[in-house]
Amino acid sequence: MQRPKLVFAGTPDFAVPGLRACIEAGDVVAVYTQPDRPAGRGRKLTLSLVKQAAVAAGIPVEQPESLKSPAAQQRLRDCAPDLMVVIAYGLILPRKVLAIPRLGCWNVHASLLPRWRGAAPIQRAILAGDAETGVCLMQMDAGLDTGPVLLSKSTPIGADDTGGTLHDRLAEIGARILGEGLRRVAAGEELSAKSQSEAGTTYAHKLDKAEARLDFSRPATELERQVRAFDPWPVAEAEVAGERVRVWKARVLNAGLCGSGQPGEIIGASRHGIDIACGVGVLRILKLQRPGGRVIDAADYLNARAGLRTE
Repeated sequence: MQRPKLVFAGTPDFAVPGLRACIEAGDVVAVYTQPDRPAGRGRKLTLSLVKQAAVAAGIPVEQPESLKSPAAQQRLRDCAPDLMVVIAYGLILPRKVLAIPRLGCWNVHASLLPRWRGAAPIQRAILAGDAETGVCLMQMDAGLDTGPVLLSKSTPIGADDTGGTLHDRLAEIGARILGEGLRRVAAGEELSAKSQSEAGTTYAHKLDKAEARLDFSRPATELERQVRAFDPWPVAEAEVAGERVRVWKARVLNAGLCGSGQPGEIIGASRHGIDIACGVGVLRILKLQRPGGRVIDAADYLNARAGLRTE
């Protein structure tokens, strides 16, 4: 088989490395992405990052509101793809669409399936304290991330990993295993598909801004993971001595011990950070952001609120 004829479907920045892998390993005849949406303070129509990459590469772009209509499905059928590659597209693919490409549809998913099926696997892995995560290249079926896995690659979750750093690393890992899969198919190889076990299945529900609020009655270890998982969105929020702030960086002190103060009480504030008692342990805030301000170190914050200093 020669270079496969591909249709790519994706929308956010996570999908862009995968589109590049498709361009390198196959002939991309069309790119599907979400319709342009208003964004920013001016609510100006904004092109998805996948659309921007497709336009720059000279690839035709399709932006249907849905793939359920016969017209949209015929449009895809006219592309006559060998394979459709889907990465964070944002639309459900009906069964009739899954059956259009000769080799079906592949999906790049940012977890080690069946753990963290669903919308927010990167953040959920950090929140849960997982030691590792990874990417799966999956043959799509009608379920939610339930298809058999063709290739996978794991990566450790570091103590300093945030939702942002892990997102970027997994996007590149996904692009690499996608490229490998495409090259093997182009060489005439039939990839072995391994069915997912139902044991160990978890679901990564979509993030909600309400989850960003830090509850200091909880253990400091959980709050520190919350800060990391929600960087860069939706960003953890907390009340510090009566002021609502966004918390961008924190670390745990005395993780296994009860703090000397009541949950939410500042028990130390210095150039090293702002120490807040939690249900178990102490959370030291290192970087934060006041309403309408920029991200600053705790030491700079205390310059503006000198009355909070304890040393």
